[in-house]
Amino acid sequence: MENMMAATAAVQSAEHTGRLGIPYLFRYWQRANSLGARQHQDTGEWDLECTLLAGLNLNVLETARFLNPHDRPSFEAFEDWIIAANGGAMDEAGLARLCAALAGNPVGSAVGSLDGVEGLTPQELAFWDEHGYVVVHNAVTRADCDAAAAAIYKFLDASPAVPGSWYGRKFGVSIWVPLLRHPAFHANRRSPRLIKVFSQLWGREDLWATVDQGGLNPPEREDWKFPGPRVHWDVTIAPPHRFGVQGILYLTDTPAEQGAFSCIPGFHRRLNEWLRTLPAGANPHDALKREPGFVPIAGNAGDLVIWHHLLPHGSSPNRGRLPRVAQYITLRPTRWDYTREWV
Repeated sequence: MENMMAATAAVQSAEHTGRLGIPYLFRYWQRANSLGARQHQDTGEWDLECTLLAGLNLNVLETARFLNPHDRPSFEAFEDWIIAANGGAMDEAGLARLCAALAGNPVGSAVGSLDGVEGLTPQELAFWDEHGYVVVHNAVTRADCDAAAAAIYKFLDASPAVPGSWYGRKFGVSIWVPLLRHPAFHANRRSPRLIKVFSQLWGREDLWATVDQGGLNPPEREDWKFPGPRVHWDVTIAPPHRFGVQGILYLTDTPAEQGAFSCIPGFHRRLNEWLRTLPAGANPHDALKREPGFVPIAGNAGDLVIWHHLLPHGSSPNRGRLPRVAQYITLRPTRWDYTREWV
């Protein structure tokens, strides 16, 4: 906590705020120019950087590409790029909330009061505690899911009614769809029920939605085999193990065999013991691929699968008739404890 307070004080004391009036932005740009964005986690302010980018409606990887230290874009060019990425105008209320949070002041949820919004039941919370994941039914309306799914198909020059269009190589052989700031995606990130569930699990409401992409996992066929990702972690498994959550929103009905999100339920509870039993020198990521119990989690359009980030997870081969269409959604607080060593 002392480190967090010191970092917040440093943010408050920064001098150059630029046109957007965000003190921390200039310091972030300076580090990106000198270190490269992939090294930022070592500074001890990776959580603040994630909050900064989420509050500015930016994706982490696209920002890293723009701030390539070999190109060294000016701070003014960086601000121009941010404004352009937001359609030429910034959300003033969102900027005010971001500035307040970076200054260490308390902020509420992005959609205001969550009182009265339906969250997880005691039974669902108990299931989460035991299994490390839970399916949140009707986290987003079906109409909003339909709009986001339609945006993905349009972005891919594809159609749900034309199976041959599902296999275009517009972005290479991948189930990921680099659509980031479509209004339908933004609306889903601001679903009050979705935010309420993340807030329950974090125990706080100052949450920021990461600007993540969508996904389309079509049925396997002779010339298109599932490319992954298979079972993996997205976070370090070095001790100490910290709390975190991730989520995937099903935009269409997704039976288990239709390329559903998959995980090893409850594995996060025995991760420490499992790591201790590995042979000396063994790579845990390789060992994980041989671990049994990887199961697909079915859901309907509008259902959110939310999981503990130490739970091994991945997608699965689609052996159904239709694509799995989804949106990746994660919310994190302004500051949180994280492990800096990467394993």
